[in-house]
Amino acid sequence: MRMNIRRHQQEQPVSKSDVSDETLVVNTISDKKQFVRLIERYEKPLFRYLYRCGVATQEDREDILQNVFMNVYKNLQQFDIRLSFSSWIYRITYNEAMTFFRKKKARPEIRLDANLESWIDLVRDETADTSAVARERLSSEIISQELSQLTKSYRDILVLRFFEDRSYREISDILTIPMGTVYF
Repeated sequence: MRMNIRRHQQEQPVSKSDVSDETLVVNTISDKKQFVRLIERYEKPLFRYLYRCGVATQEDREDILQNVFMNVYKNLQQFDIRLSFSSWIYRITYNEAMTFFRKKKARPEIRLDANLESWIDLVRDETADTSAVARERLSSEIISQELSQLTKSYRDILVLRFFEDRSYREISDILTIPMGTVYF
């Protein structure tokens, strides 16, 4: 039965969005060339996540992402496909960001409004009209001010929950904290 499913999958082309993360991981383990599909799927969301975590410069975010994808590539064989790949890669990203901050000896405050145009470009839909952009700018300034006043632990949870749309279970996995401490 398993052989028939694989043969059927190979006969019909599958778009990138139709393949689950776990299937893509299995495909990547057997064909390393498939790894580029994982990068394509996660590069932009993880880039935005790093920005929201306070990694201010594009170069630093790119360096961290490079480390993330190298770690994922090296450790893909150890990934348990019964678990969420998304949570796993976000945890690796979070750990890499914390390593970056430790090396710099400080965790910067969230500065979404420091380079607001850059941030808006990251999240803006290209078809948005100017009034929507203006509302987004005002909202992001307010959010930035409020987030910068929170402690690191609360800020990390809020960013993962409301900006990255992660479940409480995933947040618990990513931050390696008990599930009960994730709830507001």
